[in-house]
Amino acid sequence: MSIRTARTRTAPAPGGGELAFTHWPGAHGGAPLEAPVLIALHGITANGRAFDAVADALDTALPDASLYAPDLRGRAASAALRGPYGLAAHVADVLALLDHLGQERAVLIGHSMGGFVAALAAARHPSRVAGTVLVDGGLPFPGTGAAGGAGGDGAGEEDAIDAQLEAVIGPAMRRLSMTFPDRDSYAGFFREHPAIRPLWNEDVRAYFDRDLVGTEPELRSSCVLEAVRADGRGVLVEPLLRTALREPGPPAVFLWAERGMLDEPQGLYGAENPPGLGLLHPERVASRRVDGVNHYSIVMAAEGARAVAEATAEVARRAAV
Repeated sequence: MSIRTARTRTAPAPGGGELAFTHWPGAHGGAPLEAPVLIALHGITANGRAFDAVADALDTALPDASLYAPDLRGRAASAALRGPYGLAAHVADVLALLDHLGQERAVLIGHSMGGFVAALAAARHPSRVAGTVLVDGGLPFPGTGAAGGAGGDGAGEEDAIDAQLEAVIGPAMRRLSMTFPDRDSYAGFFREHPAIRPLWNEDVRAYFDRDLVGTEPELRSSCVLEAVRADGRGVLVEPLLRTALREPGPPAVFLWAERGMLDEPQGLYGAENPPGLGLLHPERVASRRVDGVNHYSIVMAAEGARAVAEATAEVARRAAV
C-alpha cells in the first residue's frame, strides 16, 4: 500500500482533449517553490501508476517534491487522445503539463520508452528540463535495430515494428490483441509473468486495473496499437536519440537493470557495461547498474524505486548548482 496518496487529475492536451496524470503530493501537500517538480514518464504499454513505489521512495530522498506521472497519449485514461502519436507528441504533452502546472522546468524520470521521451525532451527543450533520470531506457537497446532503423513501408513496416517490440517486451505486447472475461483474469495473466509475480501487491494490481477498458466478458488493454507502433518506431529509428546524451545538456543519470524483461539473468542493456556507454558526455551523464532488479522491479519494487529516487535527488542537486 502506498505511503503517499495517488490523485488522478487532468490537463489540457495539445490538439484538444485532456491528458490524465497521477499526482503524488509532497510532504506539505504540494511542492514548495524550492522543491523540484518531478514528472515521471512510463513505458510503452504502461501507465502513470507504474510509479507508486518511486513516489513512496521519494518520501526519504525528496520529501517535499511532488511527483506527476501522465498516462501518455494513447494509454489508460489518456487513451482517447488522438494522434499524431510518437515521441515528439509525448514531448509536447510534457511541456503542456508543465505549463498547466505553472512550472518552467522539471526533472524528468523516464522508465523504458519514457526514458527516450525524457532524453528527447532534454535535447530539444533544455530550458524546460532541469535534468533527467533514465531508467532502463533512453539509450538505444542493443540488438533491436535501434542503431540501424527499421525499414519498409506500410504493413511491412508495421510487421517489422511489431516483431521487434514483441522481441523486447514479450507478453506486454501480446496482450494488446487479447480479451479477458473479467478483471481477475487480467490480473492472473500478469501474476504469471516471471518478472512481475514477485512484485504483486495492491499498488501493482491498481496499475494493471488502470489499463483495462471495455465490459465483461470482453475486457482489453487500453493501449492504442497505432500509438504503441509510433512510439516503437521512434525508439528504434529516431536519429537524435543516438546522440542526445553525447552532447552538453541538463544533468542526467542513466540506470540499467541487472536482469531482463522476463527476469532473465541478462538485462536489456547487457550484463556489464551497455554498448555506447563510453560515448555519453562524461560531465553530464552519470551511469550505474542497479543489481538484483529486473526491467519492472527497477521502478515497481522498493529496492529499485529507492535507487531511482536517490538518482532523482542527485540530479535535482546537480540541477540546482
